[in-house]
This record gives sequence, C-alpha cells and structure tokens, in this order.
Amino acid sequence: MAHINTIIPETRDPLQIAYHTNKSANYAISIAHRTGLSHLDKRNTYVRMLFIDCSSAFNTIVPSKLITKLRTLGLNTFLCIWILDFLMGLPLVVRVGNNTSTTLILNPGAPQGCMLSSLLYSLFTHDCTARHDSNTIIEFADDTTVVGLIPDNDEITYREKVRDLTVWCKDNNLSLNVIKTNEMIVDYRKRRNEHAPILIDRAVVEQVESFKFLGVHITNKLKWSKHTKTGVKRAQQNIFPLRRLKRFGMGPQILKRHYSCTIESILMGCITAWYGNCSASDRKALQRVVRTARYITGAKFPTIQDLYTRRCQRKVLKMVNDSSHPSYRLFSLLPHGKRYWSAKSRSKRILNSFYPQAIRLLNS
Repeated sequence: MAHINTIIPETRDPLQIAYHTNKSANYAISIAHRTGLSHLDKRNTYVRMLFIDCSSAFNTIVPSKLITKLRTLGLNTFLCIWILDFLMGLPLVVRVGNNTSTTLILNPGAPQGCMLSSLLYSLFTHDCTARHDSNTIIEFADDTTVVGLIPDNDEITYREKVRDLTVWCKDNNLSLNVIKTNEMIVDYRKRRNEHAPILIDRAVVEQVESFKFLGVHITNKLKWSKHTKTGVKRAQQNIFPLRRLKRFGMGPQILKRHYSCTIESILMGCITAWYGNCSASDRKALQRVVRTARYITGAKFPTIQDLYTRRCQRKVLKMVNDSSHPSYRLFSLLPHGKRYWSAKSRSKRILNSFYPQAIRLLNS
C-alpha cells in the first residue's frame, strides 16, 4: 500500500478522501458543508445531497477491470499481475468444531478487512468524478455523496449526473442499493416549490430530513442539534462506568484515560466540522458532560471550546504547510504578507464554519 501511494499520479481526484495523508472524515464533512453553504449564500438557490449506498461494494469489484484502471494510473505490469494474483482464487472453508467443509475457490474482488482493499477500491472508483462545476462528488472509501448546487430551480445537470452515476455503477459491476440510498434537500427560501424525487432504476429515492454522514448527523437545515444530542446521550451512558471505577478505588490516571477514551472521544468526533455552528444551548449540554466528569474524578479536563480551538489550529497548520492539500488554495495571504485573506458573507452560518474560523485563528 505504501509503495502504491508513492507512484499514484497527483492528478487523481482530490475528493477521494479515504486513506490519504492529511485527510479524514472531518475534512469530507467540512468540504460538503462549505460547498453547500457557499452556494446557499446566493439568491434563489438550494442544495440537493444524495447519499449513495452500494451493496457489498468491495466484493463486487471485477479484478480484470481494476487492473485495467491501475495500468491507466501508471502502475507497472508486474505489480498489476501481483495484485491480480492476490485477488483471484481465494480459498474458502467452513469449520464447525472438528468438521471442515470442502474448499471452495472464490474471486470476490477485494477482501474486506485487508488494508490494501480500501486503497484498491478508491483507485477502482477514481474515474467517477463530476464533470460540471455545479456538482461535487465526495468519496470516502465506499461512502459516496453527490452535492448538487441548484440555481434558479435548474436541476438539469444534477439529474444528468445521477443518471451518469447509475450508468457508471452498472458498467463497473457496482450495485446501487436504492432502499438505503437517501437524498436530503437544503432549501432556505421562503417561497419554494415541492421538489420532485430522484429516480434510480425507476425506483424513487427517499427524501429525508437528516442523515448520518460519516458518523455525524447532518440535517436539512444544516444545524447540529441532533448530532450534539446524540453525542451527549452516548457520552452520558459512559458516566456510570466512570462512577463505578471511582468507587472501586481506581487511580486518577486510569480515570482520566477512561474519560478520554469513552467520553471525550464521543464528544470530539469530527468536532471541527460542526462545533462552530452549534447553538449556545448545545454547547452548554456538551460542557455539562465535561463538568460531571470533573466532579466525579476530581481532575481538570480542558473545556470543549479549548479542545475545538486546538484541533482547528492543528488542522489548519497542516493544510497551510501542505501545498498538495486540496484546501491549500483557500488560504491566501494579503499583499502585505502578514495576514490571510478572509471572504465576506451575508450569513453567519458561513462565518462560523470551519474555514473562516481557521483563517481567524491564523490571523490572531
């Protein structure tokens, strides 16, 4: 995997995010959020987000088609033959107690659980890109999201992209699961018409008000109350074990580690993508969990706001210092070279999102 990553051309789609250095689910959510908010800042616009589910995506990869695409990307013939041999002819047996079935030879594509499989899948889908500026395709392993920017009720390019994507999946032996595929429409207009549903293989795609996108609950109002309430509820369920550990006489180091692993990790999941636009009540609810943990353990834990600021600073410094990062172009210095240029906006949603917040931290 390390060797393949060194020889993949830089022209590969930057929005294939999984298993890339300096990219994460946090980045995928931030890009989708920024793309939608920037478009919604214009008049008479709305956004359609299609969350695509493919059935057994890794298992349906056709090895011969994968090898053809790998050669197109520049991998040498011997490496392609090695990968093909690795994927073909996998033996499968079933063992119950001392009884073992006869061996069955399978060619299932990329075996799940192998670290090379996810990279091969992302390379297999590298040619699934948006051709029009009004559409953005964000891929994180086998999670694919289409963000359609709709101006003046003109959905032609968005619907064409959905049809093209359906054809691409058929051509590449990927099976779209229409039942688990959902669409969310973000429309802030006061006067809006009913939005006609999307059809995939003559089946209607369900329109939802919220969706769990890469572990974060995103709603059609681009608000984060549902996500914070879910996170607070999960974190509070781990307060009881923390109390029990305290009663059993566990030392402060064990209590701190338990808090960090089971409570703070839940509250901080992808926090740079959503915390900036949290309401005051949501922030108080998050901080109450921290205060409860402080009371139980007697330890001093940093506030959620402090942790959010630190993570924003760390992420933005990585982006600014990495010229190959897709977000590098969003940070440009003013002519005097001392401060970074910050875009103006009519909406507080944009000003409180990750990238404007990151630029303010750089300038502070």
